[in-house]
Amino acid sequence: MPQIHIKLPEKTHKALKQKAKDNNYTVQELVERTLESYVVREQLELYSSGYGDKPKNGKPPLFTFIDLFAGIGGIRTAFEKVGGECVFSSEWDKYCQRTYEDNFGKTPEGDITKIAPEDIKSHHILTAGFPCQPFSIAGVSKKKSLGREHGFLDKAQGTLFFNVADIIRCKRPKMFMLENVKNLRSHDKGNTFKVITGTLDELEYHLFEDVIDARSYVPQHRERLFIIGFDKKVFKERPDFKFPKKPRKEEPKLGSIFEKGVDSKYTLSNKLWQYLQNYAEKHRKKGNGFGFGLFGGNDTARTLSARYYKDGSEVLVKNGKSNPRRLTPRECARLQGFSDSFKIPVSDTQAYKQFGNSVAVPVVLAVAKQMIKVYKAHQKNQ
Repeated sequence: MPQIHIKLPEKTHKALKQKAKDNNYTVQELVERTLESYVVREQLELYSSGYGDKPKNGKPPLFTFIDLFAGIGGIRTAFEKVGGECVFSSEWDKYCQRTYEDNFGKTPEGDITKIAPEDIKSHHILTAGFPCQPFSIAGVSKKKSLGREHGFLDKAQGTLFFNVADIIRCKRPKMFMLENVKNLRSHDKGNTFKVITGTLDELEYHLFEDVIDARSYVPQHRERLFIIGFDKKVFKERPDFKFPKKPRKEEPKLGSIFEKGVDSKYTLSNKLWQYLQNYAEKHRKKGNGFGFGLFGGNDTARTLSARYYKDGSEVLVKNGKSNPRRLTPRECARLQGFSDSFKIPVSDTQAYKQFGNSVAVPVVLAVAKQMIKVYKAHQKNQ
């Protein structure tokens, strides 16, 4: 990361340190954010005079955020809609990087385990849809890297969550939002979740967690766990944060995302359709619930998964007298709440994987709005 070095009079430096302390920043963070704010104001002045590019949304950002395990940018899409500016993103998959770059104009950094936390830009909010790797409670120690000899952070070594925790420890964002599968709560008899929440509590954050089903926002039954944190050093009292209520409207139906004139290549072959029916029947006789899911326009689909490219069996669409068909990539994008302006520059196989791994954008947007409501109230009272 580029650096500059400046000399200041003793009186100015002392005042700067006090100002940083009053706002719970390091001197470096305060200077960095002040300079960034100045540059944005300059951009606005240049634009109003007929020169330069207009800052996104025509005004300085309300807050800055980083996008970890970014995928194709579902979380970024939501947080930009509530006034945020993404100052850093990370995603290791090259196909996701391509989709992300095509839609946001910048390729995410790669493997987060190879990026030093101190090299990440300071930010107000950290967001991460981190993968749920198996947690070893007894895990291999990395005490030196955290400067700790015991505690939950020591127990979370060797997982990608540890990298998130280390970034939080180093950069001290005012807030964070972590997203994961519902079963994270029960993984390893609850020990995994205990380690995660214990780690975040040790880092001194007020925590809120809940599972939200996307079916109130998109025509898909998709339950995901959200963990929200507020820095106790900034929010002295536990903030009045509330997870979003279900929208007061009828749940959307699958027919709302259907394309017209779908190519016949998405219709199942006789061989595959017969195989799926036989497979379902075999498990039905055993008393299992395994098998394909067949849905019409008035239904709510099952959870779209990253393995959808294999046979599409979890969400098959009724297709008149013909064999059922798969969803198209654009329909999968709509099922996750992406607008039709979202570009899909990859193959169908990669698109299915990407949308199956994505967040449901409207759900994240609803959570983000609640977080920003708390943030604005706090800023107003300062």
